[in-house]
Amino acid sequence: MSDAKTLILGALVGLVFGFILQKGGLTRFRVIVGQFLLRDFTMLKVLLTAMIVGGIGIYAMRAGGADVALHLKSTAVLGNVIGGLLFGVGMVLLGYCPGTGIAALGDGSRHAWAGLFGMFAGAAIYAEAHPWVKDNLLGIGAYGKVTLPSVTGITPWLYFAVLLAVAFFGFRALRSFERRRQQPTAP
Repeated sequence: MSDAKTLILGALVGLVFGFILQKGGLTRFRVIVGQFLLRDFTMLKVLLTAMIVGGIGIYAMRAGGADVALHLKSTAVLGNVIGGLLFGVGMVLLGYCPGTGIAALGDGSRHAWAGLFGMFAGAAIYAEAHPWVKDNLLGIGAYGKVTLPSVTGITPWLYFAVLLAVAFFGFRALRSFERRRQQPTAP
């Protein structure tokens, strides 16, 4: 059981996270679905920015001597592919992922309740199927707790430099692409 300080801190972080999702527009169905229709790249921009800032922050704290543990999950390639496909299909159908779905409830979205029910139903089904999944699927492509830097021997800072370049040039290209798609065509 967590102590009161941990629970309060978790609630505050969740509140800030939900606020950022709402301000970023990620609690809106049209923004999430627009990503999959290649019309609105807000979600990609927010998530890539969060990955870069969070990754640099964690590795900078570790480089500065802070005792920040990386809580790595074991790699299970087939399980990740199947889970990613199920997650993506659910996200397209509902227009939310679990985090944005909960934030959308706070934003007043009534149809996000169906997604919340679906999340609980999916979790219950997976809990029942987990023994079979573990025995038959999770061992395929299982490489243990690895990171790209540990596998390749390349410093994580090079990965962050590449991600920064991709974000900088990619965001500019996406802005141009979005503008061209929004311009009305001549009759």
